[in-house]
Amino acid sequence: MWRPSIFHGWIWCSFVGRAALSERYAEAAAAHAWVIDGSAAFRSRAEVPLVAADINAEALDTVGARGLIALPGSASVALATALAPLHALAGLERAEVATYQAVSGSGRGAMDELAGETVAMLSGKKARGRAFGRQIAFNVIPQVDSLDADGVSREERRLWEECRRVLGLPGLAINATAVRVPVFFGHSLAVHASFARPLSVAEATQVLQRGRGVSVIETDSATEFPTPATLAMAPDKVYVGRLRRDLTRDRALNFLGCVG
Repeated sequence: MWRPSIFHGWIWCSFVGRAALSERYAEAAAAHAWVIDGSAAFRSRAEVPLVAADINAEALDTVGARGLIALPGSASVALATALAPLHALAGLERAEVATYQAVSGSGRGAMDELAGETVAMLSGKKARGRAFGRQIAFNVIPQVDSLDADGVSREERRLWEECRRVLGLPGLAINATAVRVPVFFGHSLAVHASFARPLSVAEATQVLQRGRGVSVIETDSATEFPTPATLAMAPDKVYVGRLRRDLTRDRALNFLGCVG
């Protein structure tokens, strides 16, 4: 679907839906207004600004009075939002991430399937396994989107390409594994990040607390952990917890992130 709006005299519209809808209408609309596209249709195009508001809003300066703007995927936004303030502090060199992605990322049909399979299996029946080609209820599927010839999934490739662009680090080494889990809403990310300069957990906590779009859950917090069930519906925040030193490497941290 698309939604036209007027903001401080500017006309803009947002496309929220499948890529096919955006591919059909978004470019024509961009000749007359700002078009903010939330699908994957234009994210990989170098001429289309890829913008995450809390990280690289200055990219909008290249658009002018009208044009097309792409939004990164939610897992890419979560990863880049957490890494941006840490990079500013210590110089990010490498990130290794495993994403645990909710079925909402595959649409309403996938969510209905998870609900139906859960009820069926608790009733002693078999799961249908249609939305993902196999059972998703009570299961973990180490594939999000299709696999390339080299065994990398399209979601994993999007994750590193989008993070590099948003962070302005075209040579950043990112190693990703994207996993689908039986959760309705909320993506989680286990991140292992290496830096050029030493930084302590206390320093990392302080800079994350000052970061835009980030909320840090400290070890003594009553909330305790960033989990989808408790935080998936919270608005416009990336929650970071389990922040700790990587005991196997110098200048490295581990943390868990969660985004709705």
